[in-house]
Amino acid sequence: MLKNLFGVAMIAVCAVAVQAVGQNAQNTRTVIYDGVATEVAAASEPSSDLWITTSDLTRATRFVIKPQGVCRDQLCFPLPKNRKAEFFAKKGATTWFNLSEFAGLIKQPFTFDQKNGVWYFGARTEEQNGYLASLEAPNFTLPDLNGRVHSLADFRGKKVLLVTWASW
Repeated sequence: MLKNLFGVAMIAVCAVAVQAVGQNAQNTRTVIYDGVATEVAAASEPSSDLWITTSDLTRATRFVIKPQGVCRDQLCFPLPKNRKAEFFAKKGATTWFNLSEFAGLIKQPFTFDQKNGVWYFGARTEEQNGYLASLEAPNFTLPDLNGRVHSLADFRGKKVLLVTWASW
């Protein structure tokens, strides 16, 4: 229900943005990110995803592609190596980036008006933004190899090295 209300509200925002920005040409899209509307080049192939050039990515969102991931200021999101083709496409000398797929990866809500070529990207949840702003990791509790339970909060103020592993 909440997701549907968000979608309806964002379509309304997109409609207002289209009036403000003007009608898009076939080869452009309007990206609204952090409340700022930016015209970007559109990929030539039809897609339900938003593929934009890496230079337009930086212009519209302030994110840049770095070896460690997609970064904005000191915040970096690593991209899964086995999903590289979902995020990048090379056409001639131009590298295209799938902004809608990236938004899904970082759990950022978005909606779009396909007819008018407007894409609206909402704010990430307060919980996510709070941890990023404070640079404090969320608390969690896990057992050690002997079954003794430890919480990250038990080590606040101390240096902690977390070693993780995942099978995927």
